[in-house]
Amino acid sequence: MLRLLSAAVLLAAVAISPQTIQKLPLDQIKLPPGFVIQLYADGVPNARQMALGDKGTLFVGSRTAHRVYAVVDRDGDKKADQVYTIATGLASPSGLAFRDGALYVGDISRVIRYDGIESKLESPPQPVIVNDKLPKETHHGWKYLAFGPDGMLYVPVGAPCNICDRTGEDERFATITRMKADGTGQEIFARGIRNTVGFDWHPQTHELWLAENGRDEMGDNVPPDELLRAYKPGLHFGFPFCHAGDTPDPEFGAKRPCSEFEPPAMKLGAHVAAIGMKFYTGRMFPEEYRNQIFIAEHGSWNRSEPQGYRIMLVKLKGNKAVSYTPFAEGWLRGTRSSRGSRTIADAWGRPADVLVMPDGSMLIADDEAGVIYRITYKG
Repeated sequence: MLRLLSAAVLLAAVAISPQTIQKLPLDQIKLPPGFVIQLYADGVPNARQMALGDKGTLFVGSRTAHRVYAVVDRDGDKKADQVYTIATGLASPSGLAFRDGALYVGDISRVIRYDGIESKLESPPQPVIVNDKLPKETHHGWKYLAFGPDGMLYVPVGAPCNICDRTGEDERFATITRMKADGTGQEIFARGIRNTVGFDWHPQTHELWLAENGRDEMGDNVPPDELLRAYKPGLHFGFPFCHAGDTPDPEFGAKRPCSEFEPPAMKLGAHVAAIGMKFYTGRMFPEEYRNQIFIAEHGSWNRSEPQGYRIMLVKLKGNKAVSYTPFAEGWLRGTRSSRGSRTIADAWGRPADVLVMPDGSMLIADDEAGVIYRITYKG
């Protein structure tokens, strides 16, 4: 059985050492002029979604490490001083959200909550079960959590497969759901979403935008990952019948036409694994970046030529996505080898999430290198 540790394990008193910087070739990261990338924290194995506490604690989830971390910058020098493990033995606790002094953690089949956690990092409380009635399937079962402008906690439930229709078993498969903060009142907000582990709300319109991972085994270039705009409840985005708004699925496409579904706001790269995403709401970056979308592309796993492994910028004009361009890239070097039908990418890092900090800087979680980066604009 999975178990929780009630006491924190102090992983490291992190001092960003010359050895760590030397190990990570940050000089290979290409950014627009005026931007700088630095190491914010190391010793964060398999770092995934990030959430910021009221007192400035950075909480970080993980998938394969089965841990939740608390990253602390005690002296305010914009570099982590300590990394705590506040929970271990969880089932892919990738998704996190923070509200009213409590940290919400998305396990595979449940959401749990750590109350008053920022004052208890060295001795975390036992978690409170918020909702333990989520599906137990592990395929696309890891979560991405966020509280919406409506005060509801949004919790996606991925499709338990590459391609299938199992909504007859549980209508929550391939959806994004929402529930009250106490876990009650769960309802489906949007359907036909194969797997989303990145979403955010437009700062002005409060519409929900999502990054979706397209299915595999249809070739290198089909289908693309997608950026979705869920401007109202009840929309269906096509999975498993239609991909990217115009590509019928070879197995399920004959059952329902693409015309029945909401098309994507933007087609992204094929198999780039677009996951963590945020609107930029800070004031450090130039005005052209305000209220635009940053997406962490984790990178393809079996494309013959790997792609992704970068931070992309999607610019909007009103409620339309009008461009999709690289913002930070250089983690991918090329292809190292092939193993059966799988291509092994030569990549020293894999961006997994982005987070805008109160000072306007942007943090990037890297689950391959086990670090957090900080991007600033020097002008």
